Amino acid sequence: MAARKPDLAGYINPGSVEESILRDIDFQRLPSHIAVIMDGNGRWAQQRRLPRVAGHRAGIDSVRDIVETSARLGLHVLTLYAFSQENWKRPRTEISTLMLLLKEYLNRELDTLVRNEIRFNVIGRMDDLDPSVQRELKKGMRETQGLQGMTFNIALSYGGRAEIVDACRKLMAEIERERDSEASSGGPTASGPRDGGPVLSGEAGCVAEIDEDRFASHLYTAGQPDPDLLIRTSGEMRISNFLLWQIAYAEIWVTPTLWPDFRKVELLTAIRDFQKRDRRYGGVRATSEPQAPAAQSGSAGAHDKRRVV
Repeated sequence: MAARKPDLAGYINPGSVEESILRDIDFQRLPSHIAVIMDGNGRWAQQRRLPRVAGHRAGIDSVRDIVETSARLGLHVLTLYAFSQENWKRPRTEISTLMLLLKEYLNRELDTLVRNEIRFNVIGRMDDLDPSVQRELKKGMRETQGLQGMTFNIALSYGGRAEIVDACRKLMAEIERERDSEASSGGPTASGPRDGGPVLSGEAGCVAEIDEDRFASHLYTAGQPDPDLLIRTSGEMRISNFLLWQIAYAEIWVTPTLWPDFRKVELLTAIRDFQKRDRRYGGVRATSEPQAPAAQSGSAGAHDKRRVV
């Protein structure tokens, strides 16, 4: 995926820490997709002897800063984990406040998203949410649909396992429709798997065509690149049921910074560290071995070798 042109003029203060980090970043090797587990709002509030909802409110400023910075850098996709399916276990008053903050954010920021060509998208089981929240979310998606800048996913009532189950259900329904279509056309249609394997017919043919690409086309993030970089704030070393399929080869970057304190300097630091990593996707990199000693008289001739490490 081609890199987008960054738009940082006047955004980064001259002589700032952010400017020094930017000098180390290769804009041709930016991650296409960054996913963030926003954690630590409650602890941030507790440290200041404030109610938990104060932490959530403070976290909105971080969302605003990270969305704008990501768009200006030229990222293709940013995904923020805002509310998990497990979060429904929290007190009703806290959930109500979170949903109110979400609606306030959309009302205040929608014009900014449109102005910056940011496409707003929701992943998760949106039907679980209150109808008033759904209306605001659908309005945001509708008014930013077709914009050509960064895609901003917000994960709401989201669970990685639930997403996989939902994808399986969609895929099974698709196969059922294909089978019904074959039956109505007078019989099974020969079908072969995408890898060029044996030709099968009927239901077996449909099942044989299930591969990773077809399965991924039924995920919430269908059509988007998988995350290259997963960031978790607050120092916790777990992925919390987030994008389980998509983060198979993501680099993971954990910071002790709590989400309400997370700003562009931490984001840029994560990107700089990401670019220092050697991403091999399960493969190995070939390197030259030291040249073998010259062969003695009567022995087999020495030859160059290559090894993998």
